[in-house]
Amino acid sequence: MYGIDLKVRGNVERGEGVIEGAPVTLIKPLTYMNRSGAAVYSQVRMNSSQSIVVHDDIDMETGRLKVKTGGGAGGHKGVLSIVETSGTRDFIRIKIGVGKDSLIPVDEYVLMRFPPGEARLIKEAVSQATAAAACVISDGVAEAMNKFNKRLVGPDGIKS
Repeated sequence: MYGIDLKVRGNVERGEGVIEGAPVTLIKPLTYMNRSGAAVYSQVRMNSSQSIVVHDDIDMETGRLKVKTGGGAGGHKGVLSIVETSGTRDFIRIKIGVGKDSLIPVDEYVLMRFPPGEARLIKEAVSQATAAAACVISDGVAEAMNKFNKRLVGPDGIKS
């Protein structure tokens, strides 16, 4: 969407570019999730007021987005790793709901492929998460929260 190419650099994919007129560095850890913090920190020292972490959330309905600042890890080992490595919980998060199945252990569920109907929801949710990140950059976190937190991605696009 913004034409930022990611290249493998050590234990991450990293790219630099511009979003909404602001220079950005995108980092995608290639490590196990519970080592995400070390991977991110090896590339950039987190400035909590300017860092946006995008991650899945099993406690949210599939396709739901939530923009927030601070808070705990909520059991997410990747977020916990970032908190422990950076020493702060005060970064911006964009959470993408992936739901859960009470009959499947969480560690198995998060590694499964999405069923076709949910895969479409996730693809659209990722697109909306990109828009939410751009909104944070251009208009601030409060505006992004107002615009995206009540949205649920549906088969026909965005629903409230």
